[in-house]
Amino acid sequence: MQKAPEPKPKPKQSGWRGSEDLWLDAAYNLLVESGVASVKVMPLAKALNLSRTSFYWHFADRDALLDALIKRWERQNTGQLVAQTERYAQTINEAVLNLFDCWINPQLFDARMDFAIRNWAQQTPALKTLMEQNDRQRLTAIGEMFSRFGFTPQQSETRARTAYYTQVGYISMMVEEPMAERLKRIPDYVESLTASYPTDAEIARFMARHQTTDPLSAA
Repeated sequence: MQKAPEPKPKPKQSGWRGSEDLWLDAAYNLLVESGVASVKVMPLAKALNLSRTSFYWHFADRDALLDALIKRWERQNTGQLVAQTERYAQTINEAVLNLFDCWINPQLFDARMDFAIRNWAQQTPALKTLMEQNDRQRLTAIGEMFSRFGFTPQQSETRARTAYYTQVGYISMMVEEPMAERLKRIPDYVESLTASYPTDAEIARFMARHQTTDPLSAA
């Protein structure tokens, strides 16, 4: 019985050098799956089926790629978290639910990337300093959100720390929690931060954003 022929490797794409976003997306995948040490030009080129030299049409070197990854993280996670705290809300409960959108929607806040950046920062003093700056920026934005609804500076800071450090704990511990289970807890999380239970309308609007309307019956 004849042995089946080995599949031929795909030829590299002639004339196509990819795009900056394509290389960056591939670098992101390696970062969140295997850490920063795995983000190297040759593995990226192999993953994209492109030549190594194609990389240099978009980035001067590996450091430039890593800088672009960090900028993406700042723009997505810190930038969008701050924007969520500044969204219009009639009540503090609604404002907190706007913030909680970040914990539910990875398009607003990428927990996997935050975890990877935080691990990377432990090995890189400059990045650790930047991580700490981003943490402070996020905490300040959450605290200002509470202040706008009449909380004292100390109350606002304490609630900001509770909200943020709880989520950082979820990320750092890599908590695996079914989404339905997390959504069921959302009203109680809100009450723990604001001392008032969200209204049915506030809960309904939040759940509608996350494609469910009945969190209390979610399995």
